[in-house]
Amino acid sequence: MKHLVRPFAALRPRRETAQAVIAPPYDVVDTDEARALANGRQQSFLHISRPEVDLPPGTDPHGDAVYAKGAANLKALIEHSVLEREGKACYYVYRMTAGRHTQTGLAGVASIEAYESSRIHRHELTRPDKENDRVRNIEALNAQTGPVMLAYKDDARVGAMLEEAAAKPALLEAVGQHEVVHAIWRIERDSQIDALTRAIDALGDLYIADGHHRSAAAARVAENRRRARAGRDRSHDYFLSVAFPDDEMQIFDYNRVVTDLNGLTVADFIEAVAEAFEAAPYGGRAKPEQPATYGMYVGGRWYRLTPRSAPAGDDPVARLDISRLQQTLLAPILGIGDARIDDRIAFVGGVRGLEALERRVDSGEAAVAFALYPTKMRELMAVADAGLLMPPKSTWFEPKLADGLLSHVLDDNW
Repeated sequence: MKHLVRPFAALRPRRETAQAVIAPPYDVVDTDEARALANGRQQSFLHISRPEVDLPPGTDPHGDAVYAKGAANLKALIEHSVLEREGKACYYVYRMTAGRHTQTGLAGVASIEAYESSRIHRHELTRPDKENDRVRNIEALNAQTGPVMLAYKDDARVGAMLEEAAAKPALLEAVGQHEVVHAIWRIERDSQIDALTRAIDALGDLYIADGHHRSAAAARVAENRRRARAGRDRSHDYFLSVAFPDDEMQIFDYNRVVTDLNGLTVADFIEAVAEAFEAAPYGGRAKPEQPATYGMYVGGRWYRLTPRSAPAGDDPVARLDISRLQQTLLAPILGIGDARIDDRIAFVGGVRGLEALERRVDSGEAAVAFALYPTKMRELMAVADAGLLMPPKSTWFEPKLADGLLSHVLDDNW
């Protein structure tokens, strides 16, 4: 059986170019936001992760020309020595500092075999359109450029090794979105690499926190390439990842907006909601301060919702706040069946604040918004350990890993 993780020869910026290259994850900005962020920053990794920014407005972001442009942009950054390739396979310490919060993880590549056998646990299903996009992106670039955020149950031995490696000056450091400082140290000594590989194997399991579409796409690429290139262990059998201890990770709320009230007037909708929830008008923005409470914004007004009944049984999925909202309100009242594929529902990360929900509704883009209390790591792990799946977009991890600082090239040059 393959190791859970292994080192790799990263494609990365030089110390001098890291700040110019660093970009937010491709999936937290839309095309307009990406275009604005990339404007005037020709070395930004957004030209690779969201290459439609270099094509005329209105270009289909999933068109052939977009993926080809991303590949050309990546080649240009390499040819101009903005990005360079490590000479040997290494691990990396990856530390993010956001204000007073710091989390330190191990960057390497994780086994797709372990992913497929559930040693690396999933907790969400993926959306086919987004998975297809990442498959085409990987194939066009012949590289994985968006790291998957993994979690492991805190282990003192792993933590001590990472702290020792991070005691020297950082290899790279750059300030990313939301003023998060991203710092990376290289671990290249064979004895340290072997010790970390064994220590991660001894953990038994890893958990996908953020990056289900990236890992699913990597597995599909690997499956396609295995058919054509059976044989020894290859780079496509692993996916780019950074693993953090669970007690250092932060989950923010992941909120919902729905485009219409399913044919109901505002008054009729609130009356229907009141059958399953105590719906009390609220003077300010109704940010939930505890589990099993919700904020709802509709008709220009906030309401605090409290379920009238508790969930039955010990099912870790049914007990999630988002599951209760789905089963008692989104499905029966608003007609949202499968939130993965229903285009009437959209998801808004809590880092954007409740004002973002108000703007969506007040502008007419949405008819109603729901604010949720953040899912906890122990809830995520309980669901994954039970072999179950959470509803889509149940967690918003913050801070997020940056794009561009570490990439995994699929050329078998370990």
